[in-house]
Amino acid sequence: MTEHQRVAVVTGASRGIGRSIAIALAAAGQAVVVGYAGNEQAAREVVAEVTAAGGQAVAARADVADEKQVAAMFDTAAETFGGVDVVVNSAGRMALSTIADLDLDDLDAMHRTNIRGTFVVAREAARRVRSGGAIVALSTSITGLQLPTYGAYAASKGAVEAMILILARELRGRDITVNAVAPGPTATELFLTGKDAATIDRMAKQPPLERLGAPSDIAGVVAFLTGPAGRWVNGQTLRANGGII
Repeated sequence: MTEHQRVAVVTGASRGIGRSIAIALAAAGQAVVVGYAGNEQAAREVVAEVTAAGGQAVAARADVADEKQVAAMFDTAAETFGGVDVVVNSAGRMALSTIADLDLDDLDAMHRTNIRGTFVVAREAARRVRSGGAIVALSTSITGLQLPTYGAYAASKGAVEAMILILARELRGRDITVNAVAPGPTATELFLTGKDAATIDRMAKQPPLERLGAPSDIAGVVAFLTGPAGRWVNGQTLRANGGII
């Protein structure tokens, strides 16, 4: 581990799980680049929350699937804080439909963010993260639950797990850990939108802990993986889902 302050780039950090991750990493002493796609006000609110608590943060807009914008986001980290040690790709898109009925435009949009976006961020991270650093990508426990209407989304996140675990092997000798975190049903806007109360209640009762995850539950796992206690966890998918599978 190096002595300089660790610097984290977190995509999808303006809301939901990404927001909680950014706040948790800042609370652990990391300077944070709050990556966002479009909601500048929400990203600035995360920066304000971090700085009010005594941390350091800056917002950076980037479409994760656009390699030039992603490179510029990493440049912001280097110019503002001196480099990059931690990268967490939390940006994601979800469209629910049976495979038979899915609009292929929705498929393309989802795969652009979830697959290409993960690849672009991972590629930049592989080139920039300093020795002793950590890379984390968000997957989903739906890949194991195999619920109807989640086929395209699960396929995109299966690709995330495949590429991120291969990256762990490709970074041999660099002292950089690479892992995926696969949340179960988590109470975010992305999860709750379009679901009625009965569906939400049924899914909340599925894990043995009998509740939905909270964004802070996932943020705690990411903070562990990117901190000193998580250095021996590498090339893994951690299923943070309350025991649902």
